[in-house]
Amino acid sequence: MAAEGPVLVIAGPGSGKTRVLTHRIVYIIETKKAKPENILAVTFTNKAAKEMKNRVEILLEEMNRENNTSKKETGFPADGLDINQTLNSIYEDNKELENNSSPSRSNFQFPVSSFSAFGGQFPTISTFHSLCVKILRKEAEFIGYKKEFIIFDGDDQKSCVKKILKNLNLSDEQFNPKAILSEIGNAKNELITPEDYSGMAESYFQQVVSKVYGLYQKELQQNNSLDFDDLIMQTIVLFLRHPEILEKYQEKFKYIMVDEYQDTNHAQYKLINLLSKKHKNIFVVGDDWQSIYRWRGADIRNILEFEKNYPGAKTILLEQNYRSTQEILDVSYSIISKNINRKDKKLWSEKKANQPIIVYEAADEKGEAEFIVSQIAKMNSGENIRLKDIAILYRTNAQSRAVEETFLRYNVPYKIVGGVKFYARREIKDLIAYFRLIQNSDDLASFERIANVPRRGLGKTTLEKLTVIAREKDLDIIDLILESKHKNIAKKRMADLVKFANLIKECRQKSSKIKIGELLEYLLESIEYKEYIIDGTEEGDDRWKNTQELFTALEKYKKFNAQEALKLFTEEVALATDLDNVNDDHDAATLMTLHSAKGLEYDAVFIIGLEEGLLPHSMSADNPAEIEEERRLCYVGITRAKSKVHLLFARVRRIFGSSQANYPSRFISDIPKHLVDFQNQEYSYLRDEDDFIERD
Repeated sequence: MAAEGPVLVIAGPGSGKTRVLTHRIVYIIETKKAKPENILAVTFTNKAAKEMKNRVEILLEEMNRENNTSKKETGFPADGLDINQTLNSIYEDNKELENNSSPSRSNFQFPVSSFSAFGGQFPTISTFHSLCVKILRKEAEFIGYKKEFIIFDGDDQKSCVKKILKNLNLSDEQFNPKAILSEIGNAKNELITPEDYSGMAESYFQQVVSKVYGLYQKELQQNNSLDFDDLIMQTIVLFLRHPEILEKYQEKFKYIMVDEYQDTNHAQYKLINLLSKKHKNIFVVGDDWQSIYRWRGADIRNILEFEKNYPGAKTILLEQNYRSTQEILDVSYSIISKNINRKDKKLWSEKKANQPIIVYEAADEKGEAEFIVSQIAKMNSGENIRLKDIAILYRTNAQSRAVEETFLRYNVPYKIVGGVKFYARREIKDLIAYFRLIQNSDDLASFERIANVPRRGLGKTTLEKLTVIAREKDLDIIDLILESKHKNIAKKRMADLVKFANLIKECRQKSSKIKIGELLEYLLESIEYKEYIIDGTEEGDDRWKNTQELFTALEKYKKFNAQEALKLFTEEVALATDLDNVNDDHDAATLMTLHSAKGLEYDAVFIIGLEEGLLPHSMSADNPAEIEEERRLCYVGITRAKSKVHLLFARVRRIFGSSQANYPSRFISDIPKHLVDFQNQEYSYLRDEDDFIERD
């Protein structure tokens, strides 16, 4: 393998791309004598980054045990790594890790501090956004921010936009804050500044967005805050304004590796392009056939034009699939091969099922769900396929309703990916807002959220006046409350407000001396949060239990004082995604959208709603590029399966408040007949409605 220069690896699903990345990191350290801290690997989810870190740690331990004398045990031949010859052995070597059969490996916990991008002898392995946070924590002052900046979440952003719309005398019903934020996010992903956007705005909506965008950025900066999309954009701004800082990181990261390269947007492309420009040691792994995030800015041209953007690049195809049967691969290829814009490859597998996939025509969405239950019952009892190894995938969230109702009726345990996240619950967001205000005196958004939590009788107008004064005079809101007299605030309310300010000040002082769990306990007692939240209802009890669960979440930071832990914890929460919480601890079938399923695998997969208007989606019908993405989405869904695939459609479906009779998806007609076992509801039935799947 070329250890230096640009390399593109086209890795089909289940072909071992994570193994290639992790082994290449060790290979560079071993053969090129590169310092681990000079290696950067970036991916898209914290879960993927964590898995890569653990694998690299194990490989480095093995290398050290052999004192760098045995190439064979790490999977590298003496004359370098030939991917196609060694992937089989790599796959087998890592089976133990994947199955969690080794206590020493499955229980391995790498210290958080050891993964610092700037300390410790270990490669930097992180998400794009985590990498940028680490850089900005060191360099933010060069672009007008303090290093203690906080990261706005979705609710913070919406509240901010609503306030701006109100100040502009515009209705948030006429101009949806979510739509405005989506447009601003798209602009940031394209590295379009408020000034640039203003010059491009054409429609009335865009003109409104232009006004909001500039004020929104000003509000963020006044709060010493960045939103999620700012993290990459502001890092690029930093590099472009200060070439000496860019050069520092170019020297630090001499070897750069990128996972899931087909999902990169323009900002991510630019970030990696800048960092790799000096040494040109860029190694990217991806699959253009799995590019399914165009709607959020992913640009498939980044991978299709890699050789053009990096002249002299070496291209390697990984075509052996270790996950799925050959029949599943043939079905998926028959669908994806109809796309024009793609790099061709032919996946193959040593696994043979010798049985076609099932295409099922249901009378309606209820029949579709009942068929799924009947098949699950067969797999669960006759084939020993566990519920946790089964996924039901769909194009839109609304499709889950009929499946959920049927699963409840037949007592089938299930979980939904993308429900209300723990950190999105009201009581947890309240406490995180306390943490953020303790950490960052400029976070006026958090102040406004918790100044009345618990209730202190402060009016919205009073709070807004205080924040305006704090901004105009550039004062810490807590110092402002404690040092000023506010005649327009009633004595009782003022006393409560001063008590609140003193509490924040005390917590700031204590944070350098105690642990974060102790800080949370002190905070809860001081504001009498238990009495506030437990209101005699079951919901109130559940909310209090959630606050207690927060102590568990903070356990991992017990080695740090609260001051440092607050920074680490609030960063982790801000950068978390739904997929980071996907786990298989509970034996339950998984329901999720096709977009959420990417990167996962299951023994059996059901894809429902294969109808024109759903998959492919009606909004893609008139756009050839979007139809190609819908085809890639179907391809991704099918290739999640190891052994069984069921493609389902309904003659009539009630969805979005009306009944629809759509044609079967064109993707079904793409599949050769010899690969399909076509069934319909006339010939299938459920035995009865007995609970034939028992709960734990």
